[in-house]
Amino acid sequence: MPTILIIEDEAKMRRLLELNLGEEGLKTLSAADAETGLQLLASEPVHLVLTDLKLPGMGGLELLEKVKEKDPALPVVVMTAFGSVETAVDAMKSGASDYILKPFSLAEIRMVVRKELDVSLLREENRSLREALGEKYSHPNVIAASPRMQEVLAMVDRVAPTNSTVLLGGESGAGKDLIARVIHERSRRAKGPFIKINSTAIPENLLESELFGYEKGAFTGATTSKPGKFELADGGTLFLDEIGDVPPATQVKLLRVLQERDFERLGGTRTIKVDVRLIAATNRDLRAALEEGTFREDLYYRLNVVPIDIPPLRAHKEDIPGLATMFLARFCKESARPLTGISPEAMDILLAHHWPGNVRELQNVIERACALAAGPRLEAADTHLDTARPRAAAAGDHFLPEGVTLDQWEDEMIREALKRSNGNKSRAARLLGLSRNALRYRLSKIGIADENEAE
Repeated sequence: MPTILIIEDEAKMRRLLELNLGEEGLKTLSAADAETGLQLLASEPVHLVLTDLKLPGMGGLELLEKVKEKDPALPVVVMTAFGSVETAVDAMKSGASDYILKPFSLAEIRMVVRKELDVSLLREENRSLREALGEKYSHPNVIAASPRMQEVLAMVDRVAPTNSTVLLGGESGAGKDLIARVIHERSRRAKGPFIKINSTAIPENLLESELFGYEKGAFTGATTSKPGKFELADGGTLFLDEIGDVPPATQVKLLRVLQERDFERLGGTRTIKVDVRLIAATNRDLRAALEEGTFREDLYYRLNVVPIDIPPLRAHKEDIPGLATMFLARFCKESARPLTGISPEAMDILLAHHWPGNVRELQNVIERACALAAGPRLEAADTHLDTARPRAAAAGDHFLPEGVTLDQWEDEMIREALKRSNGNKSRAARLLGLSRNALRYRLSKIGIADENEAE
């Protein structure tokens, strides 16, 4: 039976938490101050600490540091008043697992405690992951012969049965969408809906209404009410791809859903409760986004409960033969082509390629080869790879086209990026390798208005 240590100076609240968690089948220990709590922690095995940040004598942050010195793996959930969110974020940086804002519901306390106990168990099991890799993990749609992908599937097997939020990281085309589906299919929510939304595929001013829905008359053209993705995913899983490109205003509402499990539609006043597991994915470094100020710290810590990094294809080339064979069988079936396999020479070409587009690029190469193959199997001549072609040098010794300045060339590149991204500023910023704020600054320099500047 898991043991919860409750540290709360208010006697009524302490007793209420004891009763509530006891009804969940959990054993509780309680203390009115940090010093007593540390004594209990030293004398009895504890699986989770639930503490207020504002305590008499030793404060909650100092308590947190001492708990982490004793046992870095012990989960600590902090309780704090709404006006002290910054302190809660500091606690997360210092090692707290989660935080709950007062006033809170007892249902929320139970949910957070259960989630953290699940994650704690997951992390404990994961310590022996290297040794456990002798056991092969598999999924019908995933090729995972390599140790790197075995690690990913082992993590998936452990996190799938829980309700914990998962943050998938990895390059574009590495397979984050597929891994999200595997997590859903192996979860208790497998019979519920799996809803996917890509934040970069939707204009920033429409993303909030897509996620949370809208009421009739909420804006021009809203002739009927429409449920959002969170409502459609109720009882199932919502996969939010490219989370790093969600605009700040929507980040605030996302944070509330993760904390409170409720929201209002755009233009509505009715609070809607949902039971949704969120899986987020990004090909960006969210820590860099935190430093740039484009991503909220509190949302990051809410999302980064169980991070899973999907390796690029070049880091697990042992899986290329299996992937290529799987794609070949799939495309032969779809196009009724009786191809028998891939020649050793063609496979050598595939294994030697760097694969900047990852698994998605490999899939496209095999589909093209399957369509063009003249013989009974794929040969080296059928394997056409996209390799970078050096641009023709400008006349003379010019680095830039003649008569064009560096500023003019940069302006032209920005306009071209906007054109290719159909005006989506976040996507244009990624094409240029810039942050959203850096692109906004350059747009102002060349006189292009940013409609979202007020946001």
